[in-house]
Amino acid sequence: MDQPIVTLRKLRSVELRTTAPAESTDFYTDVWGLAMVERGDEGAWLRGTGDEHHVLQLTAAEQNGLGRITFAVATPADIDEAARRLELRGVPIVAGPGPTGEISAGYGVSFVDPEGRVIQLLADAYAVTRMYRQEAVPVGVTHVVLNTVDIDAAVAFYRDVLGMRVSDWSEHQMAFMRCNSDHHSIAFNQAEWTAVNHVAYEMPSVDHFMRGIGRLRHHGVSPMWGPGRHGPGDNTFSYFSDPAGLVCEYTSGIAQVDEDRWLCRVWRRVPELSDTWGTAGAPSAEVRAHMAGVPDDGAFGTRPDLRELARR
Repeated sequence: MDQPIVTLRKLRSVELRTTAPAESTDFYTDVWGLAMVERGDEGAWLRGTGDEHHVLQLTAAEQNGLGRITFAVATPADIDEAARRLELRGVPIVAGPGPTGEISAGYGVSFVDPEGRVIQLLADAYAVTRMYRQEAVPVGVTHVVLNTVDIDAAVAFYRDVLGMRVSDWSEHQMAFMRCNSDHHSIAFNQAEWTAVNHVAYEMPSVDHFMRGIGRLRHHGVSPMWGPGRHGPGDNTFSYFSDPAGLVCEYTSGIAQVDEDRWLCRVWRRVPELSDTWGTAGAPSAEVRAHMAGVPDDGAFGTRPDLRELARR
């Protein structure tokens, strides 16, 4: 079996395409708790309290969707080697390898997965000083859940190409995948179409998590589902909708994986394991509809030629 193309260090940032860029930027800064890095006519770059230059990029679009997911890689040499291995595998490269010329600088390569999602590997990006803020605000992005039309194929690609490991399954409906000790940084949900399901933001503690929910309530924003605590991952959860209808989550306390001891488990999809606290109840039809998103061809929408290349 071919080796993975690279060793991923962590999930760095997420770009979302949004139909409400101005309103969403205001929401994520004034209500959600991220800080502005830069704002332009077509979008914005926002940071948490951690050391990443930005964790969320919002880009104006006619339809909601995923722009790209960026992972941290150790060195530019690793990027060059990853690009070489991508070419050998026939995975379509859409940018790089080389200096990105983007706001966070760095040396990167971007490619598409079999469903058209753009994945960026990035080294030597700008770092920023960690912020101390008394408010209950996010450290950064901790995981992204993606809807897939073929969960087995999606898991195989992220396992074999990117070297991610499956931490747990929720029956054959969801797969939770890690790239470091966090239980998951990517999860796949079997669905009718490809779409972003939600983006989760790490709160430093359960106390920060609850106080963050309180702040949103003071702004008139109530959870669509939560607060509660998931079985797979053992993390707290509270899901909200941003002004464009994309789902964002506050979470804390993600399980830490000891590679030498962890055993992958298949969880039953029952209410008492979806929420071990028993406080959230079952997800409503509204939250399920928001998490389903809209069919998203990703890079295939603008580059139909990539679809056939990605299938080879």
